[in-house]
Amino acid sequence: MMINSNHSSINILYKSGSKGYAMIPKWLKSTLLALLLVNVCFAQSVTPRIKLNQLGFYPNAPKVAIVTGDISANNFYITSTNLRDTFFTGTLSAEKKSAYSTTKTRTADFSSLTKKGSFVVLVNGIGHSYVFEVGDDANKQAAVSTIKGYYFQRASMPLEEKYAGKWHRSAGHPDDVIYIHPSAATKERPEGTVISSPGGWYDAGDYNKYIVNSGITMGTILSAYEDFPDYFKLVNTNIPESGNAVPDVLDEAIYNLRWMLTMQDPNDGGVYNKCTNASFDGMVMPGVTKAPRYVVQKGTGATLDFAAVTAQAGRILSNYKRQLPGLSDSCIKAARKAWAWALLNPALEYNQGTMNQTFKPAVVTGGYGDRSFNDEWFWAASELYLTTKENTFYEVVKQQMKDDVNLPGWGSVGMMGYYSFLRFNKELPAAIRDSVAKMKDRIMSIANGYIEKVPANAFATVMGQSARDFNWGGNSNAGNQGILLIKAYLLSGDKKYIDYAVTNLDYLLGRNATGYCFVTGLGSKSPIFPHHRQSTADGVVEPVPGLLAGGPNAAMQDKCKYEFTETETAYSDTDCSYASNEIAINWNAPIVYLANAVEALKGQVGYVSKK
Repeated sequence: MMINSNHSSINILYKSGSKGYAMIPKWLKSTLLALLLVNVCFAQSVTPRIKLNQLGFYPNAPKVAIVTGDISANNFYITSTNLRDTFFTGTLSAEKKSAYSTTKTRTADFSSLTKKGSFVVLVNGIGHSYVFEVGDDANKQAAVSTIKGYYFQRASMPLEEKYAGKWHRSAGHPDDVIYIHPSAATKERPEGTVISSPGGWYDAGDYNKYIVNSGITMGTILSAYEDFPDYFKLVNTNIPESGNAVPDVLDEAIYNLRWMLTMQDPNDGGVYNKCTNASFDGMVMPGVTKAPRYVVQKGTGATLDFAAVTAQAGRILSNYKRQLPGLSDSCIKAARKAWAWALLNPALEYNQGTMNQTFKPAVVTGGYGDRSFNDEWFWAASELYLTTKENTFYEVVKQQMKDDVNLPGWGSVGMMGYYSFLRFNKELPAAIRDSVAKMKDRIMSIANGYIEKVPANAFATVMGQSARDFNWGGNSNAGNQGILLIKAYLLSGDKKYIDYAVTNLDYLLGRNATGYCFVTGLGSKSPIFPHHRQSTADGVVEPVPGLLAGGPNAAMQDKCKYEFTETETAYSDTDCSYASNEIAINWNAPIVYLANAVEALKGQVGYVSKK
C-alpha cells in the first residue's frame, strides 16, 4: 500500500464507511496513521496564520485558536512540539468574515484537551502555530511581568542589575529641582520657586509624570489588590522592596503614590496637572537631557483624581500601619484637602493651548485635558465615602448617580466608583443599597451586552465588537472590558463571565488580527521596537519587558509606515509609531488586573484543581 503524505489520505482512513479501512488489521491502522501524521507533520512549518494565546491555557479552561485566510482543510490537530504525537483532532468551524478587515477566519476549539504540556496547533496546508503550554500557571508569566513593567518605569532611582537584569540603568531624572511654572504661580509659591518632586513612574514612552493618567492607573492597580488581597500577598516580582511584609503590587503602587503626594500644593490643597519638561525629550536614556522640569497649572480633574487615589490608598494602607507608619493617615488628610480645593474650584479645566497663549515657556507635552468633571466628582466622592463613611460624600455620589458611566479611561473614571461600592456592598448601610443595586444592574447589563455580540466576532473575543475598540491605546479597552466581566463574575458567581474575560486576555496575548502578543518580552511574536525611549536607547536588543503596546489604531496619527492599514490590523512594530506601538502606564494597568484576576480565580472557577 502506498502512503500518500497528505491529510486527505488520513481523512480517507478515518471514514468509517471505507471498505479498505475496515479490512485493515487494527494494529496496522495505528501504525499507518502514526506514519502518515509524522510524514505530514515534518512537511509543515510555523505559520503566523494561526492566532492564539502564545503563553497557553489552563487544563480545564476554554482553548481556542483562530486560523486566518483561505483554508482547504477541515481538520486541525494538537500535536507535540516535535510534531510526532497527536493528542487531539478537531474540526474547523465555518468561515467568518471579519467586520473590521478583509480577514477571513475559522475557529479551532480544543477546549476538551486537558493534558498538560507543550503543544502546537497543526493545520494541513497551513502549518503549525507557535508553541503554547497547557498548565496550571498558564498566564502567570503575564500576570507577574506586567506588574514588574512598572519597576522599569521608575524615575529618580537606579535600576540595579539584580532586579532589572540586562535593562539595568542609572537613576535618570532626580526631580529634586522642579520649577513652579508661571501658570501654577501663587503668592506662596511664585513663578520660579523650586520644589522637589522625585520618584513616580514615567508615564509612557516619554519621561514626564502626569497626575490624571496616574489617577486611573493607580485606581486600577489598587482595585486589583482590594479584590484579591490574599492572592497578591503571594506574588513576588523581584523588586527592591520584595520581602518587606507589604505585597509587591502595593510596594510598586506606593512608589508612585509618594510622588503623587509631592504634587499637592501644601498651601491650598490643589494638585498640579503634571511634572514635565516644556517639550518631550529625544529618544535617549532618562536623565541624558538636562532640560528644566516644571509643575504646571492645577486643575479640577487632576485634583479629584488625586483625591480618589489617596482616599483609596489610605483605606488600603490602614492595614499596614506598622510597616508604613503615618502613610495611611497622610493619604486621607491629602484626600480631604484636595476635595476642599475642588469645592472652591469645581470646574477648572486644564487647557494647555489656552495656557500657552498666556504663559511661557510653552508646554507641549501630554495635556490630559478634560472638560467634564462629573465622573471625577463621582469617583472621588465614592472613595472618600468608603474610606470615611461620612454622608457628605455620599450625597455627592447620590446626586451623580443620574449620569451614565462608561468603560474606565483617564477621561472617564466614574465606573471606578461603581467598582469600589460593589466591592463593599455587604458592609454598607441599608439606605445606600438601592444605589448600589442600580450600579450592579448597569454593570451586569454591559457585561451581558458584551457576551451577546461574541458569536458575530470573527476572533470570538469580546474585544473588537465595535470599530471604536481600535482607538489610541485600544488594547486597554480589551483589558478594561475583561475587568468589567471579572466584576460581573464577582457579583453573580456565574463562571461564563470569567470565560469571556479570558477571551480578551487571549486577544492581548496573540489571538487577534495582527498575530502579535502585545506584551513586550512574552510569547513568540511580541513588539520589538515599541515607542519607548529606554528600549530604543539602551543598547539592548530586546525591549524592556512587561509593557503593553497600544495596539491597532485606524487613525494612525503618527503618519509612520504601516504595512497593514485596516481597522483591526493598523499596527506598526516601529519606534516611530506612537499611535499604535507606544506603551503607557494606564494601558498596562488593565492587563495587570485581568491577568492577575484570572490567576487568582483559576482554582475557584475550576480551570485548575484547587491547591
